Amino acid sequence: MQEGCVLCPRKCGVDRNIQRGACNAPCFPYVAKAALHMWEEPCISGKRGSGAIFFCGCNLKCVFCQNYDISNGSVGKMYDAEGIAELMLRLQGKGAHNVNLVSPAPFVPVLADAIRAAKNRGLSIPVVYNTNSYETLEALRMLDGLVDIYLPDLKYVSGAVSKKYSGTENYFEYAAPAVQEMFRQTGLLELDGDGLANKGVIIRHLVLPGSVDETRRVLKYIAENFPKNITVSLMSQYVPCYKAEKMPPLNRKLLRREYERAVDYCLSLGLENAFIQKMDSAKREYTPVFDGKCD
Repeated sequence: MQEGCVLCPRKCGVDRNIQRGACNAPCFPYVAKAALHMWEEPCISGKRGSGAIFFCGCNLKCVFCQNYDISNGSVGKMYDAEGIAELMLRLQGKGAHNVNLVSPAPFVPVLADAIRAAKNRGLSIPVVYNTNSYETLEALRMLDGLVDIYLPDLKYVSGAVSKKYSGTENYFEYAAPAVQEMFRQTGLLELDGDGLANKGVIIRHLVLPGSVDETRRVLKYIAENFPKNITVSLMSQYVPCYKAEKMPPLNRKLLRREYERAVDYCLSLGLENAFIQKMDSAKREYTPVFDGKCD
């Protein structure tokens, strides 16, 4: 499986049965944590939490990565498709509102099998695909009909900025059509009677210090290429970490006036269906401890 891997835009071509490519991931994922998670958007976390499964490995190299210890290494133990299906069912049994697959891109074939297996065994809560959006259309189409809710990042439009901060200048070239494909599969966000998401897309964008112009580019693209009632999550939660701690202006938190400029521009484009964060959400305490435990 995944011999000569071209699953993601990196197209490393490595045999992941015997070596690791740019994502630093083997064929089967290491799970760094599986637990009820309270720190997603309110319609995802709800009152009982989202059933988050955090995978190790990532095909981006973000200098500000909050999960750098698992994006660059392996924590926990390796799971096959049946094992991941069991984790999904266990989280459902604990009351999770959904199953939330975090950083899933390197493992699409395994996860597609896992979702099928879990649904065959009684999984009835929505499946959330929580991604950096650096994906190929071929990979995403393996998930058509399996994923209920997509939580894609849309980080950058500029190739120069994406190269500097995430190690690839073609991020937008792949992320833009990837998010379009996610929207084709699941459409606008749909909520149940309790205000919980059961289908659709929420496009996330993290506003970075000194990068409001890049945020404007991203929001302008969304406004021009999606319905105006698309759901956007405009995040203020940036905290300096990893390599960014020594990289101005990323070595500071987002300023209130920067975030307010981003929000004002979002609203000026008619994107009024937006989640807006409080500035005090920028805390490291909201990042889980990746100890390999699967509650």
